[in-house]
Amino acid sequence: MSSTAATPTKGPVKGPASYFPSIEKKYGRPIAEWLEIVDASPLVKHMELVGWLKSEYGLGHGHANALVAHVLAGRKA
Repeated sequence: MSSTAATPTKGPVKGPASYFPSIEKKYGRPIAEWLEIVDASPLVKHMELVGWLKSEYGLGHGHANALVAHVLAGRKA
């Protein structure tokens, strides 16, 4: 019996990026634009950024959280 292991470039997207297609569809902006908005904010704390996206742009909590988590993870890398 052969085994097929999933490679990082194949298979379903996991983590915060799994929300990206629905964020683009619901809010009408490309993910690159959302990531730039978050990155350009003077806020630095996760929940401050989430709250800001929710109040300023009307994003739902899960969508805002996914964008912030992605940007902050990139800053640590």
